[in-house]
Amino acid sequence: MSASTYLGEFPKEVSRTPSEWALLIIERCGQIDGEHHKAWVLDQVARVLLGAPVTVTEARWTDHAPEERFTVGTCEAYESWVCAMKAGKDGPDTYGYDDGGAP
Repeated sequence: MSASTYLGEFPKEVSRTPSEWALLIIERCGQIDGEHHKAWVLDQVARVLLGAPVTVTEARWTDHAPEERFTVGTCEAYESWVCAMKAGKDGPDTYGYDDGGAP
């Protein structure tokens, strides 16, 4: 039997609503242990619900099914929301905002 060869990641067109993306992120990553991973899931969900773009690729190998991968970007609405989350009675950056760590 020959060894698996990774062929790379290729752009993939996918059409999902922000709600569908949010639920997919929760489904794929929401059960992973670790507070920093949970914070990352919440952050990713906030991004997609606020309109951040999602880039999708398909990872391919020679000997097994392809794997869909995605990356959530940022957008002005998300950046403004984070600033509002961090603001408090003592001005900007009164509070912290943890965007977590990807699993």
